[in-house]
Amino acid sequence: MPTTYLLLGANLGDRVATLRRAVDLIAERVGTVAQQSAVYETAPWGVTDQPTFLNQVIAVQIDVSPEETLTRTQAIEQELGRVRHEKWGARLIDIDILYYDQLVLHTDTLTVPHPYLHERRFTLVPLADIAPDFAHPVFHKTTTELLNELPDDGQVNRYVPGQSV
Repeated sequence: MPTTYLLLGANLGDRVATLRRAVDLIAERVGTVAQQSAVYETAPWGVTDQPTFLNQVIAVQIDVSPEETLTRTQAIEQELGRVRHEKWGARLIDIDILYYDQLVLHTDTLTVPHPYLHERRFTLVPLADIAPDFAHPVFHKTTTELLNELPDDGQVNRYVPGQSV
């Protein structure tokens, strides 16, 4: 079964409970959750005038296609209350497909690897927790190498309840 890396993010509502529920629903409906990174509190990226995010990366063993993975993760987003108002805006939950094993895919609805993965500290730091040596299939660099070369200096801190970025 392919290993798929998913990025979970939330910056509205009970962020911790939402991430936990998303992981549970992914385990029920998408595939076996094999690994989970720590949870990180992160500065917003793209649209910066919004609350901080909690982000986590999970590795999932999947036996469905990338397109079906997208369909199922978007259904989970909707069930958890996701409404798409603005690109990179505030949200109850966001589930992004970072990698689908070593697949490179470009369709009208899905690009894998995620097109901004290598530009985002909030993605690479939790990904490095569970896949530091995973090589990007296009850039042929590991997560650690991408992180070390990253110009993004957005705040990414291990989440501690009661503290904020």
